[in-house]
Amino acid sequence: MSSRIAVLGSGYVGTVAAAGFAHIGHEVVAVEINVDRLESLRGGVAPFYEPGLNELIAQCMAAGRLRFTSDFGDAMASSDVVFICVGTPSGEDGYPDLSALKQVAESIAANLSRHHVLVNKSTVPVGTAKWLRTNIEQHLGLHDASGLLTVVSNPEFLREGNSVHDFLYPDRIVVGSDTPEAVELLADIYRPILVHTFPGADKARPPVPFLGTSLTTAELTKYASNAFLATKISFANEIGRICDMVGADVTQVTSGMGLDPRIGTSFLVAGLGWGGSCFPKDILALIRTASEYGYRPRILRAALDVNADQRMVVIEALLERLKTLRGARIGILGLAFKPGTDDIRDSAALEVVRALQAREALVVAYDPMVTDIPAVRTVLDPYDVADGADAVVLATEWPQFLAIDLTGLAKRMRGRVFLDGRNFVNPQSAYGAGLDYIGIGRGSPLPALPANDPIDLSSRR
Repeated sequence: MSSRIAVLGSGYVGTVAAAGFAHIGHEVVAVEINVDRLESLRGGVAPFYEPGLNELIAQCMAAGRLRFTSDFGDAMASSDVVFICVGTPSGEDGYPDLSALKQVAESIAANLSRHHVLVNKSTVPVGTAKWLRTNIEQHLGLHDASGLLTVVSNPEFLREGNSVHDFLYPDRIVVGSDTPEAVELLADIYRPILVHTFPGADKARPPVPFLGTSLTTAELTKYASNAFLATKISFANEIGRICDMVGADVTQVTSGMGLDPRIGTSFLVAGLGWGGSCFPKDILALIRTASEYGYRPRILRAALDVNADQRMVVIEALLERLKTLRGARIGILGLAFKPGTDDIRDSAALEVVRALQAREALVVAYDPMVTDIPAVRTVLDPYDVADGADAVVLATEWPQFLAIDLTGLAKRMRGRVFLDGRNFVNPQSAYGAGLDYIGIGRGSPLPALPANDPIDLSSRR
């Protein structure tokens, strides 16, 4: 059954959600008040890089199921269900900035003339769904607006660089509401995804788990999920530091750990640490929430501290090899916080660049999608970062970097240091190219077996 949906906010989450809902058969109008972004979206182009998204937008617009507007009144009149997807960046105190959500509440109240289901997908502190309802009631001059609105929490679990796939093939869908009918409505909206009946779906997949909860439970599930993933990375990095001390290889240690199904290998990866807009913001918000109740979450704080320290591992390793960074030429491969995106928010690579520049090193960087950053010299060819370089640092694990001819890279360098900040390159290949390979937590950098490849004894007698 097709629903009439409005999506408020056309950033990463909102644009993917709008195109995704349109693709599975719903009529969608998306609101974007930024003039430049709106013009780009109306032309079928997302104002950021996300694989497969532009094609999905163009397809849905051509089918007449997706359009973009700056008119809140139009969006409310054309919909029965409203998904709120505005940004909630961290404030100076670590608490999410809800100013955009306040503006949305005012706009909804100003255009609310009949019942709507308001679904919040923005990552917000626990209790925000009720706060949103109260704010709208206040603007309407009502003590109870239940006849005009029902509030739902539906957190997003999208990964930048994989957002389209994650929307259509999620690991789970979590919906929180104090009204069972609203949960059922959301289950109906998502049904083509839950049972894989949308166009082009992989029908061999098992049904997607659907979890109906209370409002606060849904809100906390989002924070808890990201906090755990970030903590898992920080744990791997802490083990990596110990590996460097004792001469072990963290890639083999985590591979051995991950063979236990209770642990798993996903996100158990040592490197320069996590970045982006979600993990840091969400952990800080969760710490702030706990502190409001007089609790100090020690594991969450430790995850932040380990991640912050991890950014300096590169500086320590380069100082050990080069002795001084003043005047050194350092090439950087990768600037985005992860591959598959042009997002540089809280990028470990950029923090390394700034730390090097603070020590008066000359830094040249290359990224397939990030080509223009103030105060950072970027080039259009990965080999150009090696020209006269004393060291090259791989900071983002773009798949393209595996195709780099390391021998050709080494020939253009002045020095021989190759620091693999993501344990991405084969150490033997780097050594074979004459490079002084440094991994993260790879005290024994020449593994006897590739990671995650245990010996198969099934054919032996």
